[in-house]
Amino acid sequence: MSKVLVTGGAGYLGSVLVPQLMDRGYDVTVVDLLWFGNNLPKGCQVVKKSVFDLSKDDVSGFDAVVHLSGVSNDPMAEYSPARNFIENGAASAYIAFMAKQCDVSRFVYASSCSIYGYTVGKSMTEDEPVSPQFPYAISKLSGEKSVLSLEDDNFRPIALRKGTLYGWSPRMRLDLVVNTMMKFALTEGVINVHNPALWRPLVSIQDAAQAYIRALEADPDITGIFNVSYDNFTIGRVGDEVKSALKKRGYNVQLNLQNRPDLRNYKVDNSKAKRLLDFTARVDIPTAVDDILDHIGDPTDFDWKKKAYYNIDVFKELELPGTG
Repeated sequence: MSKVLVTGGAGYLGSVLVPQLMDRGYDVTVVDLLWFGNNLPKGCQVVKKSVFDLSKDDVSGFDAVVHLSGVSNDPMAEYSPARNFIENGAASAYIAFMAKQCDVSRFVYASSCSIYGYTVGKSMTEDEPVSPQFPYAISKLSGEKSVLSLEDDNFRPIALRKGTLYGWSPRMRLDLVVNTMMKFALTEGVINVHNPALWRPLVSIQDAAQAYIRALEADPDITGIFNVSYDNFTIGRVGDEVKSALKKRGYNVQLNLQNRPDLRNYKVDNSKAKRLLDFTARVDIPTAVDDILDHIGDPTDFDWKKKAYYNIDVFKELELPGTG
């Protein structure tokens, strides 16, 4: 398996995954509309296209497709539910169908743990019932079902239900919980904890990239759904972890505990990915905090307000049918 097509490969995750694939000797082509720019290595072939504009000629000849493109968080989905369902539901079905038509053997779909909805006290396995309540999670489940329904002896899909990502990427995001806490800590001296009791599975961007590599290189017999996270955290614990890591680097910040209601509360079980994909996450929150600090340098010189770091800010400026 040497030729890999990565949709959305210039995004937050793709900008970490694609260089790792290239380092392993893969021939990588990225399809991306470049909403957030292009921070990929020189030598990477980038095709500026929508998934919907891909023809059989574009997809033929690849051994695998990694489908990362789409609307990537709740604020974007809630701003434009229609566009969300187009990009996450219909586009996922279309590219999976095209891949199967073009004899692509492995298809790896970027799903999300958010589809579990609201659960209490239970670590959800991949076999548990899901209950998405909001447009983003509903659309990710729709895409997941479309992709997996096409499985046969020659088309081998894997869906990775990832926890919330954190850490440094060349295409940085500051709208994810750990990264957002760091931003406010370094700019305002405070970490806002919206609800310390809520649970979330989290995983570093580096580990998430490794999960995709494990999926690509898995035995062809392996298909299906896999939870991907480093650990399950309460939001209160996330705040403590970020505060402690920053203190070791000389930044003393305060926690601002709030009690905002949220209908997303879930924990996941990672044992299936460890057992079948040999995936074990290794990058904890303190390590990721150090990595971000090393990349940004002096926090007073870093452009914390750059629009490209906030998906919703860029999305609102795009003139797309179905948005607004």
